[in-house]
Amino acid sequence: MSDTEFFAPTRSFTLGEIADLCKAELAPGAPADRVITGAGALDRAGPGDLSYIETRKFADGVARTRAGACLVSSKLDVPLPPDMAVLRVQAPYRAFVAVLQQLYPDAWQPSSLRRGIVAPQANVDPSARLEENVTVEAGAVVQADAEIGAGTVIGANAVIGPRVRIGRNCSIGSNATVFHALIGDCVTLHAGVRIGQPGFGYVMGPSGHVKIPQIGRVIIQDNVEIGAGTAIDRGGLRDTVIGEGTKIDNLVQIAHNVSIGRHCVIAAQCGISGSSTIGDFVLLAGQVGVADHVTISEGVQIGAKSGVIGNLGPGTKWMGYPAMPNLEYFRIMAKIRQVTRFKPKPAASDESGES
Repeated sequence: MSDTEFFAPTRSFTLGEIADLCKAELAPGAPADRVITGAGALDRAGPGDLSYIETRKFADGVARTRAGACLVSSKLDVPLPPDMAVLRVQAPYRAFVAVLQQLYPDAWQPSSLRRGIVAPQANVDPSARLEENVTVEAGAVVQADAEIGAGTVIGANAVIGPRVRIGRNCSIGSNATVFHALIGDCVTLHAGVRIGQPGFGYVMGPSGHVKIPQIGRVIIQDNVEIGAGTAIDRGGLRDTVIGEGTKIDNLVQIAHNVSIGRHCVIAAQCGISGSSTIGDFVLLAGQVGVADHVTISEGVQIGAKSGVIGNLGPGTKWMGYPAMPNLEYFRIMAKIRQVTRFKPKPAASDESGES
């Protein structure tokens, strides 16, 4: 079987260009005209590749690497191979990512090999409005009165519902469905995302449960990324809102009327219950659960598998169930370990008194 690479570099860089891009300093003797054509981890990079090292724990790897160039922390002093070009920079990994973005632009988001083409196998309603250079792949459906901005890609078998608005330079992954939504520019929805289905709302009673009509929308602002399999319900009586620059992982559930601020990070398998409000720059680690009508203020960080059942003040860090301040959680865990630590019983003596 051939060794196919799905992401090939689209250009090359000289070390001098990389130094300019990353605001890095070339080490003495490093050839500014050396050409870099790819990137890789220390143990996989070759003579034409760029790699990086940020902490001393990777020192063994850098001693054995074949990388042609390496971004190295300005504060890190480790032995480096004599034939490897060194670029000193304050934040090597961030600089490395900046180069990756230029080398592999197609790896950013779902993309198409046939840009700017509406496939014959797609189904686009005549009333839908598509700007220039929109791509609609085979099997995709764009329903009545939908609007799609220039440069956007609609993946195979995706469904864009009636009157949905999608901005420019967005990527809608294969098999995604988008209904009752307004989406900004440069938004990425990965495969299988579900946007705008009705929220889970019922009036419960002894004779059965009555469905509450969900008449709101989903508003997704610019530069949001939403991972595969995530579901975002439309609002009940007001909108569900995802703020600018927020990044949501795979398999997240966001219920009706939730408001998420700008530049939040929400990891996989989180569940956010209805009518909760999350401020800007909040971080939810994996499998965090948030109860309904809770307010999480700006800058809060919540550890994995925590359960949030009350409001949280700005800039705080929480863990556990129910969520508690980090220091309190660690003290409790330490005390539990101390109390439950195994203590072997003394050996029993026989009748003669010999052990």
